[in-house]
Amino acid sequence: MRAEIGGKEILKGINLEVKPGEVHAIMGPNGSGKSTLSMVLAGNPAYTVTGGEVEFYGKDLLAMEPEIRSHEGLFLGFQYPVEIPGVSMMNFMRAAVNAKRQYFGETPMSAAEFLKLMREKRAIVELDNKLASRSVNEGFSGGEKKRNEIFQMAVLEPRLSILDETDSGLDIDALRIVAEGVNKLKTENNATIVITHYQRLLDYIKPEFIHILYKGRIVMTGGPELALELEERGYDWIKEQVDGDKAD
Repeated sequence: MRAEIGGKEILKGINLEVKPGEVHAIMGPNGSGKSTLSMVLAGNPAYTVTGGEVEFYGKDLLAMEPEIRSHEGLFLGFQYPVEIPGVSMMNFMRAAVNAKRQYFGETPMSAAEFLKLMREKRAIVELDNKLASRSVNEGFSGGEKKRNEIFQMAVLEPRLSILDETDSGLDIDALRIVAEGVNKLKTENNATIVITHYQRLLDYIKPEFIHILYKGRIVMTGGPELALELEERGYDWIKEQVDGDKAD
């Protein structure tokens, strides 16, 4: 897949296969295209796909509107979750759940049923009841916003979750809680793509595959040992490997 924004090509040929039950980590230096990849998959209209295709459970993902991608089971956890003043978490999440149910021809979830669901899912990420009762992310700390993202993921039960630098700005305790939430939600029927700069998140979330994204392409793929090597040798090592090969 290739994609651009404002006439500038960012993704220059991404080839990636993610299967149910798998966790993939995408690492790379700033400007390599990590967040662009997540935005393109989620359907951000600011980005233009200029080549390639994305198949999602046998369907053409790129032909779907963003809300349809969500209903079909794609979830994006933002690097910087936005605040939505005046919209309660309760109403926001109930509307999202019932929109998905309507898409599949199911009856809306009642208030009582949804409250029960909220209680079950809150426990996964240790989300305080007071936070769940407030407006979406309004006045939340960075850690609370990220925890809220994983809570939303728990409620919506996506088939593919893309977590864009969810460890950004988190202290160790918040990182552990968010990572444990991701681990608890893993099943043989869903998959996760974790986008991160650092090994520390991968100490908690254990991916089977590590991909290094550089200059809009996946230039290296390996197991967990690749992230450890990257942590030790730094991104300059990747630049030397790739740019050195080109020079040769």
